[in-house]
Amino acid sequence: MAFVTANWNPLGEAFYRKIELYEMGWNLRDGLRDCLIAAAPYGGPIALLREPQRRSPSARPQLEIYSASGSSLASFAWKSGVVKHLGWTVCDDLLCIQEDGTVLIYDLFGSFKRHFSMGNEVVQNQVLEAKVFHSPYGTGVAIITGAFGVTLATNIDDLKLRRLPGVPGLHEAPSCWAVLTQDRQSKVLLAHGADLFILDNTACTAVTPPGLSPQATSIVSMAVSFSYKYLALFTDSGHVWMGSSNLKDKLSEVETKVRTPPKQMVWCRRPKSEQPSVVIMWDRHLLVAGKCKETISYHLDDDSVLVPELDGVRIISSTHHELLQEVPGACEEIFKIASMAPGALLLEAHKEYEKESQKADEYLREIKEQSLLGEAVRQCVEAAGHEHEPETQKTLLRAASFGKCFLSNFPPDQFVSMCRDLRVLNAVRDYLVGIPLTHTQFRQMTLQVLIDRLVFRKLYPLAIEICRYLKIPEYQGVSRVLKHWACCKVQQKEEADEVVARAVSIKLGEAAGISYSEIATKAYECGRTELAIKLLEFEPRSGEQVPLLLKMKRSQLALSKAIESGDTDLVYTVVTYLKNEMNRGDFFMTLRNQPVALSLYRQFCKHQEQNTLKDLFNQDDDHQELGNFYVKASYKEKRLEARLSLLQSAVDEYNKAKNEFAAKATEEEMRLLRFQKRLEDEKGEQLMGLSLQNTLQALLTIGLHKQAEQLYKDFRVPDKRYWWLKLTALADKEDWEELEKFAKSKKSPIGYLPFVEVCVKRHNKYEAKKYVSKVMPEQKVKAHLAVGDLEGAADTAIERRNEGEISTVLSRCSATTDRAVMERLNRARSAGAKK
Repeated sequence: MAFVTANWNPLGEAFYRKIELYEMGWNLRDGLRDCLIAAAPYGGPIALLREPQRRSPSARPQLEIYSASGSSLASFAWKSGVVKHLGWTVCDDLLCIQEDGTVLIYDLFGSFKRHFSMGNEVVQNQVLEAKVFHSPYGTGVAIITGAFGVTLATNIDDLKLRRLPGVPGLHEAPSCWAVLTQDRQSKVLLAHGADLFILDNTACTAVTPPGLSPQATSIVSMAVSFSYKYLALFTDSGHVWMGSSNLKDKLSEVETKVRTPPKQMVWCRRPKSEQPSVVIMWDRHLLVAGKCKETISYHLDDDSVLVPELDGVRIISSTHHELLQEVPGACEEIFKIASMAPGALLLEAHKEYEKESQKADEYLREIKEQSLLGEAVRQCVEAAGHEHEPETQKTLLRAASFGKCFLSNFPPDQFVSMCRDLRVLNAVRDYLVGIPLTHTQFRQMTLQVLIDRLVFRKLYPLAIEICRYLKIPEYQGVSRVLKHWACCKVQQKEEADEVVARAVSIKLGEAAGISYSEIATKAYECGRTELAIKLLEFEPRSGEQVPLLLKMKRSQLALSKAIESGDTDLVYTVVTYLKNEMNRGDFFMTLRNQPVALSLYRQFCKHQEQNTLKDLFNQDDDHQELGNFYVKASYKEKRLEARLSLLQSAVDEYNKAKNEFAAKATEEEMRLLRFQKRLEDEKGEQLMGLSLQNTLQALLTIGLHKQAEQLYKDFRVPDKRYWWLKLTALADKEDWEELEKFAKSKKSPIGYLPFVEVCVKRHNKYEAKKYVSKVMPEQKVKAHLAVGDLEGAADTAIERRNEGEISTVLSRCSATTDRAVMERLNRARSAGAKK
């Protein structure tokens, strides 16, 4: 605690500090000299491409990947083309950009993932320089070719190459260049001598930085801030110009008194800070320039690399890994010499309290009198988050906790959250993990991304512990980590399928939100089909099992699983797949062994593929269904010969099925068709396709009574049906004379009341009365009433002494016009009641 400010250096109104993060664990004989190096932001991994120590045709460069603490993650001989640039994606995948424009992508452990090309123009002209950048769309790649053209890809995961407009008069390599992201568009800022150009999708625009020193004849280096909001230009006169990246505002210009072009220049600026500063590095010399004319100089013991971060700059050498940053405001307030800030007083109060000194009360009283105790606690909590040393963190948090005891309504959320965050950060900053995140970076990165990073590094136990400690929902935390572990586990081919499947099932257990099908897919992609099938047994959702089984050509098992699920759509999916993959015979044989699938397929064929349905019935010797198929097919035929042929086939199949009833009915249908055809030829009437009853009705309607009589006799039409049809037809034609003859031809099987009703319905009561006398006694009252004969109805009802009929007639009488009839009926009712 006494030496917190020992490494602070003032620059204008701010202080800068250099913190040692790690002593590097790697063993580099020649340091970082003569090698390509790339370090990922947010405390990410480091990649080195080192030239072979022995100059021989067989010697290969060595590509090495390390954690930020120098622990080796991967190392292998580079056997591809000449690499011009290394860079990292937002997902910590390594990009190796070759001279021919091919970009190879490797994971953290040196496993090749894929590659892509930056286009034919780059292939033809070769890569002169390259840069990897990050934008709102993802990770991008920018190339300057040997012909001094610029090709850009904003997102390598959705590759769309753009050839930017050329710079007029550019016949040599630009002195420096950088990629900007403005207004959701990626642009290239390029310097040629003292001229500066912005290249976007449509044009190359010359721009002039406001207030640039007139002594400058060339811009030799440039740097864009981490947020792309600010730009720094280093000129051959040794001046550093700092301003906004849109080149509208100048922040400052500092003379460094060094004219040599720097090896690297990066921004060092905290979010929301008003102090712009740039870190410039030459051989063994580091300089920090800000708003004021003063600068801070550091001597470097070894060749180093600068890695810009959100809130500072990481400095990597062969022996050390350090963080250079502006001292956060809360830390400055508390630790600055002679500071009277509330946080500083609270820290002193706590120190005195631990010494059991009464000065603690004096300090507290001073803070309380200014009503700043809450602010003091907040400052201590915030400062703890910005400190890297656990002891300093604890001291500040204890002071904050001490101050909280004297506040009644202070919300604990910030304090509790910071304690949790620091515990997580200290865990990932550990040398064995090697992710030196600051609290600012952690909040920007989000917890989910940190968990992903740990998972990608296969630090599963730590990731699970963090998820449980922070009580992340299982499907977002532990389950996600376990799924990634399982996907990694199935790729370990040295273990037997049974062992791996058992280990995965035991480890995952009933973890929520885990899809075994995804793990099985990974096993299948690794060539472990049997393991994939074993893993699918643990997948409870058949909809997830079946697609992968089909992909693995395990169609029989897929069909069984689909049937077990009870999901008809899933069964149809499998059946359709089998139909396309198998020959017809094997397909049908497979369905015969699965009755449910066969039944569903038949239903499908009834609506979509009639001929396939016929083949199914033939293969199964299902003569009954074949007969039904031929009958249905006959209805679609317009030609008589074709229809008769199909019906004859149906008769044959019904006979084979020993269904005499269906066979005879079909034969009757054939006879009817022939009869209809003959009538059509003789009379010209269109009767083809009508049913027997409709044919008979049509004949009666058009007056072909002889033919109707013949049809009635030949086809043994029931008497009642025939009489009804003829009665209705004659009444519709109002052929009363023919109707009377028909009624007298023989005794009616339907009685004579229908004759009365049909005539009345056609408004002919005169004809209706002719049949009243023939109506059966129990229907006569109804017949008399139908023709409006109340007297006759009353006489019949009285004669039959039927109480119900008497009541029916009475209900039809009017008290004014039918008084006599009503009296007779009432007397008859009374007489019947006395008896």
